[in-house]
Amino acid sequence: MQPKLVTLNVNGRTHYVALSPNVTLLHALRDLGYTDVKNGCEKGDCGACAVLLNGTAVNSCLVLAWQADQAEIVTNAGLGTMDHPHPLQEAFADAGAVQCGYCTPGMIIAAKALLDRTPHPTEDQIREAISGNLCRCTGYGQIIEAILMAAERMSE
Repeated sequence: MQPKLVTLNVNGRTHYVALSPNVTLLHALRDLGYTDVKNGCEKGDCGACAVLLNGTAVNSCLVLAWQADQAEIVTNAGLGTMDHPHPLQEAFADAGAVQCGYCTPGMIIAAKALLDRTPHPTEDQIREAISGNLCRCTGYGQIIEAILMAAERMSE
């Protein structure tokens, strides 16, 4: 297969890459060093690889990199820094919603997409929004608490 030139705009940085047409966005991002995009199931079941693609949460393992050409891509790392974390990142830490941490980046991306469209979600709306993200450690209670906490903080 002939490589295709793709422009990936990730967390405010532009990358010009030549990729085979069958390379997923997940693999392209990880190859570029975005290791906060986790390689979980590679079939769209776990949500560990979720990113915002033009503001919509998607599983990057289900998107071919060329489909994200010229799009705005945001990973969890693009939301905040250690010095200035996003309210969701801070709330996840404060609520103890991070245990092994593998699902956390994708969970935060799903929560960010929810809060962007529904600033004051109900617990049911949160459960629906994160239903595509699997966590084996927390039991989801702390995750839901963190999202509610972030929503409250973001509305202040």
